[in-house]
Amino acid sequence: MKLSTISFNNLMRRKGKAAFLVLGLAIGVATVVALSSLSKAMKSDIGDKLDQFGANIVVVPKAEDLDLSYGGLRISTAAFDVKELSDGDAASILTIHHSRNISVVAPKVLGVADVQGDRAILVGVRFPDELRIKQWWRLEGAAPKTADEIIAGHRVAGKIGVKAGDAVTVNGRSFRLSGVLHENGSQDDNLLYMDLTTAQTLLGKEGKLSLIEVSALCKDCPIDDLVNQIAEKIPGGRVSALRQAVALREHAVEQFSAFAVALSAVVLLIGALVVLITMMSSVNERAREIGIFRAIGFRKHHIMRIILLEALSVSVIGGAIGWLAGMAVSVGVAPHVTQTPLHVTWDPLLAVMAIVIAAAVGTLASIYPATRAANMDPAEALRSI
Repeated sequence: MKLSTISFNNLMRRKGKAAFLVLGLAIGVATVVALSSLSKAMKSDIGDKLDQFGANIVVVPKAEDLDLSYGGLRISTAAFDVKELSDGDAASILTIHHSRNISVVAPKVLGVADVQGDRAILVGVRFPDELRIKQWWRLEGAAPKTADEIIAGHRVAGKIGVKAGDAVTVNGRSFRLSGVLHENGSQDDNLLYMDLTTAQTLLGKEGKLSLIEVSALCKDCPIDDLVNQIAEKIPGGRVSALRQAVALREHAVEQFSAFAVALSAVVLLIGALVVLITMMSSVNERAREIGIFRAIGFRKHHIMRIILLEALSVSVIGGAIGWLAGMAVSVGVAPHVTQTPLHVTWDPLLAVMAIVIAAAVGTLASIYPATRAANMDPAEALRSI
């Protein structure tokens, strides 16, 4: 009789214990699969949200600086050979090799303007891009919908005494103040925002840009590659990466992934303990059966193979059931995890990994019970017959 046949018959005679083993491993594997699927989807979702929450690359005009000093005293710094950025430079960023990693390109033009008889810094932006790159903005009023609508920082609005809905004169042209930014303690409080093309016209800088902010999806592409590629496209610009922001985003994603791995390891350990305890109980109950096998000529390695084949069989079944259950849980839970829908993919590689992990956990946890069964004294085992 084949050893596999003996193992199968043993499982059929002890269906309750076999079912308990399958259930224990299935729950463990289902938990790991669900965590893995959700963490993968959430990792991508978190990475996208963090990458869109502010710029992490800034392009400014390239210039040579010269410090002016006299008698050991620093007087000022003079900039010469100043390059200029243009609208074409902003468009060229979307043509780099890793353009798929570019989330938002937000060009800006800055200048000093006359606002209600006072002086203020005017910033021309493309509002759809600016609102995406600065999702922390909170407006009293509404976002501009036309080129004749503007946004004022909290301090600027207070300084000139206007509120949302009022008319504001900028360089002799009337605009409607559609919204006022809530105070956030940054330079935004002191700025006046309007449509990019309109601001370029008012400031006499048609087609010119002061700087370009870029939000890059850097979780799967080195930020240095993006910087180098943008620098090649804009030779007249100085491209800088805000490495602190990038490091913070990568750290957040890595921490979430590490948490999922640690929790999966704990669940697998619990599953291994269930297998160990159940197999030990099974070995103790089968002492007479094992003694008979030894008495009729079965060697120690034959006994170990019988026990390990049983464990392997239920582990593979538990792994398959666990994968199906884990994916079902992932698909059902994903819509409730975040405000935006998560995309959970039925990865066949994950199915193979789930079965392999279940088989490894079940087999390794059964080594000690199998060794104990193989080392049983046949005489001791047969005394109770």
